[in-house]
Amino acid sequence: MRPTLQPLTLDVAIVMAERNSPRIKQSQALVQQYEAGIQTARAYSNPSLEIYEGHQYARPISTPAVPGLLQHYAGYQPIEIPSERRARLHGAQQLAASARFAEQGTALAVTARVSHAFYDALRRREEIQQARENLVLVEDLRRRVEVEVNVGEKGRLELTRAEAELARAHFDVRSAELEYATAIAALRVAIAAPPDALLDPEGALEARIDLPPAGQLRADVLRTHPAVAQSQAEIDAAKSSLERERAARIPQPTVFAEFENQPDLRYWRAGVTVPLPLFDRRRGQIEAAKAAVTRADAGLDQSRLELLGALERAAEQYQLADQQVAALESGSLHAAQSAVEAAKAAYRFGERGIVEVLDAQRVLQSVRGDLVDAQFARQSALVDLEELGALPPKARP
Repeated sequence: MRPTLQPLTLDVAIVMAERNSPRIKQSQALVQQYEAGIQTARAYSNPSLEIYEGHQYARPISTPAVPGLLQHYAGYQPIEIPSERRARLHGAQQLAASARFAEQGTALAVTARVSHAFYDALRRREEIQQARENLVLVEDLRRRVEVEVNVGEKGRLELTRAEAELARAHFDVRSAELEYATAIAALRVAIAAPPDALLDPEGALEARIDLPPAGQLRADVLRTHPAVAQSQAEIDAAKSSLERERAARIPQPTVFAEFENQPDLRYWRAGVTVPLPLFDRRRGQIEAAKAAVTRADAGLDQSRLELLGALERAAEQYQLADQQVAALESGSLHAAQSAVEAAKAAYRFGERGIVEVLDAQRVLQSVRGDLVDAQFARQSALVDLEELGALPPKARP
């Protein structure tokens, strides 16, 4: 049984991607990993227990010891430095927060990728429709020329030109179908659909909208994009690591208690051991932590620069594509359509040859292709703006 076409809307495609995307699963696993790190940071050090047992022998001396069983028991418990523990726990919490923001950024990127692939498939399908419409027109024109050649009204050269244009129209259809197959394959990968799924995207390119002022767009991006919050969480985690290294300079004491049973006596004692920071005062670790803070600060600045640069490119692309769409719809498209009709009329009355008609038809086909490309470029820029957080998803006027 052959698989049937599966109608696919953009919303359904995004849901499928969120459910099946390996990238999202990776980011979710990373969140779980860092949340487990919080539990690790919250745990206390385990105590140690020592048990010795042996036998005591008497030596041949004037005052020998009493022979018999010898037993020794001891327990040790490291005492954590409160400031080091707080810094360790706070750092783990910030790393988990960073992972959660990274997960949000991954979800945005996956959604944008699905949207790009979905609209590209719609674009390629529109190109197929235009190529087939052009093929129908060229076939009709070729039939008319053949009739006129057969009755002697036109020369054989006119039919040759029409057949050459017909071959080109067939090639354009096959090329458009190949581009559509490539776009569907990319969409299947984007939503992680099964290889045998036959996808049938349903939708249309969205109408234009008026963008908010540039200052508002920049403020919205810097306020809402997860990359900024992720970088800030990484800064906090790096600062916590620095505080932890500084706190680690404080010697960590270990309390102990022991009991020993000898054949002729018993005793117990308790005490504390404290390491002396004479040779290693953690200067290297502290300097490394300071460098990590500096690097995290630079990462935040870099994230902001990249976001603002991407915003500027997307907004500029949207404006230019929108202007191109308006120009094509209001001028070039109507002019090309009128030129085709005029060329056909002139050809019927014998005032023009087949070459003029074919040239006019090619110009119309080119203008229609340019219009589809401009509409897709505008839609692509809109998707980028939504990914950046400059616009809410599916923004409308």
